[in-house]
Amino acid sequence: MVNSKIKTLDELQQITTGLKSKGKKVVHCHGVFDLLHIGHIKHFEEARSLGDCLVVTITPDEYVNKGPNRPAFTTELRLEALAALEAVDFVSTNKWPIAVETIKIIQPDIYCKGPDYKDHKDDVTGKIDDEEQAVESVGGKICYTKDITFSSSSLLNKYGDVYSETQKSFIEKMLDGQNIDQIKNSIDNFKNLKVLVIGETIIDQYVFCEALGKSGKEPVLVLRDLGMDQYVGGAAAIARHLSDFCGTVSLLSMLGEKREYGDFVLESLPENIKPYLIYKEGSPTITKKRYVDYISKSKSLGVYSLDDGQMNGKNQEKLNTYLAELIPKHDLVIVSDYGHGFLSRETAIQISKHSIFTSLNAQINAANIGYHTMNNYRNIDCAIINETELRHELRDRESGVEILMKELANTLQVQHLVVTQGNGGATLYDTESKHYHHCPAFAAKVVDKIGAGDAMLALLSCALKSGFNPNLALFLGSLAAAQSVETIGNSISVNKIQLIKAFSHAVK
Repeated sequence: MVNSKIKTLDELQQITTGLKSKGKKVVHCHGVFDLLHIGHIKHFEEARSLGDCLVVTITPDEYVNKGPNRPAFTTELRLEALAALEAVDFVSTNKWPIAVETIKIIQPDIYCKGPDYKDHKDDVTGKIDDEEQAVESVGGKICYTKDITFSSSSLLNKYGDVYSETQKSFIEKMLDGQNIDQIKNSIDNFKNLKVLVIGETIIDQYVFCEALGKSGKEPVLVLRDLGMDQYVGGAAAIARHLSDFCGTVSLLSMLGEKREYGDFVLESLPENIKPYLIYKEGSPTITKKRYVDYISKSKSLGVYSLDDGQMNGKNQEKLNTYLAELIPKHDLVIVSDYGHGFLSRETAIQISKHSIFTSLNAQINAANIGYHTMNNYRNIDCAIINETELRHELRDRESGVEILMKELANTLQVQHLVVTQGNGGATLYDTESKHYHHCPAFAAKVVDKIGAGDAMLALLSCALKSGFNPNLALFLGSLAAAQSVETIGNSISVNKIQLIKAFSHAVK
């Protein structure tokens, strides 16, 4: 009986079309329904009373963006739970992130939502407006149930294992005395920030392979090429992360002399990013090609194309001109220095001296070990590195992380120093208060760590510049990093709606 209620969208379309042809009224509810509770049951009972047939569709696992470890229950389990309810006649899985297309397929007479959606401005996703338009386009109307509202997220957070005790403790401490609506409004106000991103643009290429075994002629592993994807990385990736949050984003970056990836980079940038590109003479565009197992997504080999030499006088003069023009026009300057010859020590000093608020990520990578550029910067507001980079910078394997953080922060004269520690989360040292703030990791699924630091830097910088306290800034940065690591490379940018939803569901 339960399984007989579970239908494909095609089957559902035939059913609802038949019912409507007989003058029956179809009611449609849609949502995640991750933890079925009394609020849902009352919602469905009231919805069923509005018509002759109640159809419920759910958001599939891949489109649930309520934060780490969600959904708690799989698509299949959620379908079975809903089908077991007497008030529900049929259930199905939506194929898209929002319900608009499904509404057009089902063509309900009534689309029913809970009372918490009645005030559309409270819906950070903006989906309710699109859904209402879709319902009206098929001749239906939207209605709202009147019963009390329960939250699956708050119940799961309170009674389930969605968050560890460490994560719960951090969230509680972070929210102490703060207004959640004001925080969300402050995130929305990032749109007023004018941000300049400076650094090398990198083309990240992923060649997907299948192992065929050892060569018959020599001791070499042979791989089958199954195709390649490529994404913009480096400074361009940071700019893209910012584009969904900030109204004005400028990108000052470097490509190779032949401009072979120029069109690709420009096409990859959203419209609100204004590029200022320097084409380094005698150099290729920095390309980092990684050979990746198609199934496990593990990397077996990296091949880099780059020239680490400093730019010539002509290129440097152009860079200086851009800096003098752009820095005074921006509230926040984010520097992504990969040590590949774009930003000299003199340039670093110029940026640090003239920027209102400077954030830095000067990474150690396979091409610059021993020539790390972080020490070129002084008197900056925020710097982010990982623990390995911290120990490289200070040539110290043994001392505690906090001791090393304090030493480096004082040396660089940086206000906020952030050290990321993978699954261990991230720690921020505030030189003014001399306090350490630790945020646990919130990534539920890690596909690729590349770009996580860039995503964290983007949101962390905006938060600190906007006056957020360190714990809250770290949390937003961690949520951004959690989004980033769920996909290969920089295939997606941090999404504002998803981040605000993840934040909202975490603090319920």
